[in-house]
Amino acid sequence: MFSFARLTGADPMLGVEMSSTGEVGCFGEDLHEALLHALLATGFRFPVRGVLLSLGPLEGKYQFADEARVIVDRLQLPIYATPGTAEALHALGIPCQSLAKREDEAAGPTAMQAIDSGTVDLVINVPREYDELGRPDGFQIRRRAIDAGLPLITDLELARLVVQALGRHGSKDLPLRSWDEYVPSATQR
Repeated sequence: MFSFARLTGADPMLGVEMSSTGEVGCFGEDLHEALLHALLATGFRFPVRGVLLSLGPLEGKYQFADEARVIVDRLQLPIYATPGTAEALHALGIPCQSLAKREDEAAGPTAMQAIDSGTVDLVINVPREYDELGRPDGFQIRRRAIDAGLPLITDLELARLVVQALGRHGSKDLPLRSWDEYVPSATQR
């Protein structure tokens, strides 16, 4: 968790030196439950309207196939995807709507419009390539998600784990327990 909302115009990509900022530790019966508790503690909101996917390199698009199916089948949310991701998902038989990355590339709807209109409430944007100055692509999508106050995930492995956790526990199945239920007190030993 890093407060990119306070850094106007900054690319919301965590570097190594930023990854330990704003850490949250939580308990759960399993990894998925603990992760969801930790995300909730940072202000993460479970998606209820739609998910925007821009999954970087081709291999990442295929690595996310099972999780994309969880989004559609288990979470019952529509997927909106940038063109390359949409093409890969369609090839796998996963329904999604293709959205251009930028207005200057589009004749139809764009990722920016989906964010601005509230059509999506979770953005997963994994950079695919870097420009000559070392900046990752997708900056506009990431920045717009942060400026709109939407949860943004930029790491493929974390995105996979979050979707698996949502598919396994969901918001209604997430129990709240006290510390004592996880750690027996000294009097119980």
